[in-house]
Amino acid sequence: MKKIKAIVFDFDGTLAELTIDFNEMKKRLRALGSAFLDPLPQNNDLPALEWVDFVADCLSKNDPDLGKEFHTRCRFLIISMELEAASNGNLFPFTCEILSSLKNAGIHTGIITRNTASAVRKLVPEIDTLSSCFLSREDVENVKPHPEHLLKALEIINIDAADTLMVGDHPMDIETGKRAGALTAGVATGRMSIQDLIAEKPDFVAENCAELMKILRRDNLI
Repeated sequence: MKKIKAIVFDFDGTLAELTIDFNEMKKRLRALGSAFLDPLPQNNDLPALEWVDFVADCLSKNDPDLGKEFHTRCRFLIISMELEAASNGNLFPFTCEILSSLKNAGIHTGIITRNTASAVRKLVPEIDTLSSCFLSREDVENVKPHPEHLLKALEIINIDAADTLMVGDHPMDIETGKRAGALTAGVATGRMSIQDLIAEKPDFVAENCAELMKILRRDNLI
């Protein structure tokens, strides 16, 4: 492999503790959804954001205003839970050192997240100075796993996907990197085990980002 010129990180579960209870979020969203549409569609495998969009679209077919109201109320619910989680979160001990050392080595870094920017900034007010690029879900039309989220970050950084490593704690992050044409790495600091991540066939797997950096340096990739 050639040298990596840029590393783009997921945020929650990768650079910071994952404190959002997504199961509870889905439970609350479905309870809200039941007041708008009964019975609800049985598509529980969709992530929360995509589920909200799907149900809102279903409602909008008969009543566009009702679809908009549902979508707005769900977004408020999601943001309130994200802000609450941010109050209880922390960056991992290795995060700032990794980002600083990569910068000093001339490697561009970026952070992309499906989280709302206000929650990330509540946890890390200096988030925009930690890397070359920070993009929340509000900054793109299509969030990851759509490749636009990563490709927009790389456009800002001015690095090709082929020279980039996408790092995350979830299969969604690995899918994002692959769809964009980047190298991929899974770290087991979220809710996925090493075995779960290996099943997605990333280029690298590690217990955490600090261990990943050791692997990359050992292989002379950074």
